[in-house]
Amino acid sequence: MSSELKRKPELLIPASSLEVLKTAVIFGADAVYIGGEAFGLRAKAKNFSMEEMAEGIAFAHERGVKVYVTANILAHNSDLEGAENYFRELRDLKPAPPDALIISDPGMFAIAKEVWPQAEIHISTQANNTNYRTYLFWWKLGAKRVVSARELSLEEIREIRKNIPEEMEIESFVHGAMCISYSGRCLLSNYFTGRDANRGACTHPCRWKYAVVEETRPGEYLPVYENERGTFIFNSKDLCMIEYLPELMGAGIDSLKIEGRMKTALYVAAVARTYRKAIDDCFASETVYRSRMEWYRQEIAQCTYRQFTTGFYFGKPNENTQIYDNSTYISESVYLGIVEEKRDRLIRIEQKNKFSVGDRIEIMKPSGENVETIVEEMYNGEGEAVESCPHAKQVIWLKLSEEAQAYDLLRAKAASCESAGA
Repeated sequence: MSSELKRKPELLIPASSLEVLKTAVIFGADAVYIGGEAFGLRAKAKNFSMEEMAEGIAFAHERGVKVYVTANILAHNSDLEGAENYFRELRDLKPAPPDALIISDPGMFAIAKEVWPQAEIHISTQANNTNYRTYLFWWKLGAKRVVSARELSLEEIREIRKNIPEEMEIESFVHGAMCISYSGRCLLSNYFTGRDANRGACTHPCRWKYAVVEETRPGEYLPVYENERGTFIFNSKDLCMIEYLPELMGAGIDSLKIEGRMKTALYVAAVARTYRKAIDDCFASETVYRSRMEWYRQEIAQCTYRQFTTGFYFGKPNENTQIYDNSTYISESVYLGIVEEKRDRLIRIEQKNKFSVGDRIEIMKPSGENVETIVEEMYNGEGEAVESCPHAKQVIWLKLSEEAQAYDLLRAKAASCESAGA
């Protein structure tokens, strides 16, 4: 371990549903962040009912993993109604409450502290945390952790670390989608569609195709593009810092955060497992970490992404940080399902994408091993032999040529795909 790396950072993974939470836990998360059915910034995610939240927290705690709940909307007056009851429900959740709340709005912060004074509170990136005085402000109010603004460089984070209490924690995004607006505060969605991005209902207008209209020629749309499909002037690449973990740790970051509360279990499993291995390797030996870089890159590429950038960490982004020729998400694998049960040589999954008997697929194991296998037999929920599973969420039983265990993930190779929310 490098002399600079004094503490091992937390790996913080997103989860959109109970299934994805369990995947995150099994595939290497130290902590998982989730949204309830209110007050979070991912209104289109499946999110968690109180019953699911309780089950997810219990599952995580049994395996030594923490769970944080987002309540990070920029609240309007109407949003405040019900906040007290919501925080009270979280406080009283059985068998255990969440380990922390993620909040950005001072009003929501105040309500949470009144209702649940002992709650650990983390200040969301939505609060625009760009300097150490802001960190100290929140610390004096009782916050334990602050999520750095995505616009900060490593040098700025190092300076923050020098000027805040040692026990105060810094959390920073290291992988995933980069919002085009300042720390995610966007007005475009509300302006165009009436759906407020700052209240959890973003329609991602930064991914749309645009044209320019010159004022003396109304109705004449002038395309702005590099090719026939148009340009994507707000089209940021995804953040990926897998190659720079020593720098992140050396800057004093306590929690490495993955973006993606709208993502699938395949994305979560691939990213969680890869960063888990990389963090452990790096903390043990930077030489070992560097020697395994190609494996990290290959595994990260197995889930959906939009080319990669290092964001603001090494200075202000330039023209290479944007994608100007298309809006294509790259995906090298297709998610087939998670092994939910095993009986002798048969395994049960809930199918996510169609595949057939005879197909060559891959078993993705939490340990880091990827095992190629062939689908030898397939049965529907009634026990009838079938050749394929064409219906989404179909419960099927499989016999594979290789052994699979509960919580293993099944995937297959795929070509690039066009998607707005993969």
